[in-house]
Amino acid sequence: MNFLYSLAVRLYVWSIYAASPFNLKARLWVKGRKGWKEKLSSKSEYLNNPVWIHCASLGEFEQGRPLIEMIKEKKPDQKILLTFFSPSGYEIRKNYSFADYICYLPSDTRRNAKYFIETVKPVMAIFIKYEFWNNYISELYLKGIPLYLVSGIFRNSQHFFKWYGSFFLGMLKKFTHFFLQDEASAELLSKAGINNFTVTGDTRFDRVSKIAASAPVIPVIEEFRNGEKVFLAGSSWPEDEKIIVKYINSNPGRMKWIFAPHEPEPSNIDRLERMIKTNCVRFSEFSGKNRDARVLIIDKIGILSSAYRYAYIAAVGGGFGKGIHNILEPACWGIPVMFGPNYRKFREALSLLGRKGAFCFRNFEEFSTILDELLSSMELYKSASEATLKYVYENTGATDRIFSSIFQQDINNNQV
Repeated sequence: MNFLYSLAVRLYVWSIYAASPFNLKARLWVKGRKGWKEKLSSKSEYLNNPVWIHCASLGEFEQGRPLIEMIKEKKPDQKILLTFFSPSGYEIRKNYSFADYICYLPSDTRRNAKYFIETVKPVMAIFIKYEFWNNYISELYLKGIPLYLVSGIFRNSQHFFKWYGSFFLGMLKKFTHFFLQDEASAELLSKAGINNFTVTGDTRFDRVSKIAASAPVIPVIEEFRNGEKVFLAGSSWPEDEKIIVKYINSNPGRMKWIFAPHEPEPSNIDRLERMIKTNCVRFSEFSGKNRDARVLIIDKIGILSSAYRYAYIAAVGGGFGKGIHNILEPACWGIPVMFGPNYRKFREALSLLGRKGAFCFRNFEEFSTILDELLSSMELYKSASEATLKYVYENTGATDRIFSSIFQQDINNNQV
C-alpha cells in the first residue's frame, strides 16, 4: 500500500506540473515550492525548534489562527512555522505576522518528509481539521515528535472507516491526540479502536467571536445604510444571486441590499450589475451622491466579516455549488442566516437549522417566503436572532481548552 500511496502522490504532483502552464492555481503551487530546501535550511537556526502548524488552505488557517495567536500571546518566545498545501491559503496569508516562517508544504514523498522534519526539528506538529500525509505523519512518529489534530471532524463516509481503510487508519494511530469538534467524530474514532481524543469544539467560534468584538466601523456601509434595514449576501455565487436579485427587482424599496461576491473581479461584478434593475453602486465608487442607491456591491477583499455587523438578515453563498461558506461570521452578530441546499456536511448549519436560527431555500419561492416571514413577524425574527447568538456563545472556548491540554506540561514545568 505504501507503494500505491507514493505512486498516487507522484502522479498528483505530475498532474499539477502539467496543468501549471494553463492554470494559475497550479502555477502558484509549483512556483511556491521551488527552492524550498534552500529556503528552509537558511531559516532552520532562526526557527529553533518551532511549533509546526499545518493548514490545507485559508479555511483551515482561520480555524488554526486562534491557537496560533494564543501561543504567541502566552509564549511570545516560541517560534511558529506555518505551512499551507494550497495557494488559496498561502498567497493570502504569506505575510501573517504571528508566524515566524510561512511556506508551502513540500509534496509528501518519504525523502521530502525526512528532509523537512530533520531540518526544522519541530518541538511538536499541529495539523488543522484534516490533512493526512502519510510520510510526514510517519516521520514525526518515528522521531517521537508529538502530533496533534485540532478541530478535527470525521464522517462515516471517509476511507479510514471502510473495509479497505487499514492503511489510512494506520495514519490516525500515529497521532498523539485528537481535539475533535463533536461527539459523532469521537464515536467513529472509538469504534475504530482510537481513544486518544478530547471533544473540545471548533476553534472557529473563538475566531468569529474575536472578529465581532474588534470589528471596525465601515463608514461607507454606514452611510449607504442610512438608517434602513440591510440584507447582506456574503460570498455569493451566481445561483444565489439570481434568486436574490429576482426578489430585489420586485421589492427594491423593502430593504437596502449588499452583495459581497465570492469572486469580486470586475467581470463578475459587471455581470451582477446587469442583472439588477434598481440603482446600485460599487463599494469602491461610493460617495454621498450615491446614498440613494438601493444596492451596494462590495468589490474589496477582507471586509465581509466586519460588514455583517450592519446586516439585519444575511444569506451565505455556495449552497447551490460545492457547499456553503462560513455561516458563523454572520451568526456571531445575532442575525438570521439563509443559505442554499448544499449544507449537510456543515455541522454548524445543521445545528442552526435545528435551532431555527438559520433557514434553507432551494428556489425563489422558498427564499421569498422565508424573507417575507422574517420581515413581517418580529417574534420569528427575534427568536432566530437569539438562537444564532446563543449557539455561537455556547460553543466558544475551544482554543483555551486545546492550549491548556497541549501545553499543560510546559505550564507546570516551564519547559518547551
